[in-house]
Amino acid sequence: MTSVITGDIIGSRQQESQHWVEDLKKILSPLGKNPSDWEIYRGDEFQIEVKNPEDVLLTAILIKAHLRAIKSDARMSIGLGSKTHNAGKISESNGTAFVNSGELFETLKKQKITLAMRTGDSDFDEKLNLMLQLALTFMDNWLAQSAEFVAKAIENPSLSQEELGQKLGINQAAVSRRQKRAQFDLVINLDRYFRKQIKQLTAL
Repeated sequence: MTSVITGDIIGSRQQESQHWVEDLKKILSPLGKNPSDWEIYRGDEFQIEVKNPEDVLLTAILIKAHLRAIKSDARMSIGLGSKTHNAGKISESNGTAFVNSGELFETLKKQKITLAMRTGDSDFDEKLNLMLQLALTFMDNWLAQSAEFVAKAIENPSLSQEELGQKLGINQAAVSRRQKRAQFDLVINLDRYFRKQIKQLTAL
């Protein structure tokens, strides 16, 4: 099983493309090789394969946090499933993970949802998407400082609040406030639940 995120930048027409394309490249670069693992195409769309499906939700949240930190955002669909054709470019690869992600992505704008997932298991999808919609009530409203904290905390899971503060140039009390404001503990709990459910799904 593999997982694929298909996304686009929200309101990209109102922003200077050079600015966020470079930012997006910086965000995606540590996550794999271009263009086999990730690609930016049609100006404002991107796709990334996350080889371990357990990591895909946190990866999507990390991308969102990085973008919100620069006062931008993305619409993203997560597809899980098989990979039947492995091309040199991710946009030319295929399999149910790609189909699930691509088809779902086409519906997001209409639904006015910025993050959703499809595995092909309707019970699983319904449950997880409801949780995601609840989480988006605060994730879609992260201010730049909160989002910056979330990105740093996801990238450095073993650091204490004090150590995160050193990286962000703020004191431990300010880190604690940002953590609360971003509802970060809920994000981590959601990720933990997702990982558990995916383990069970892939074990079937």
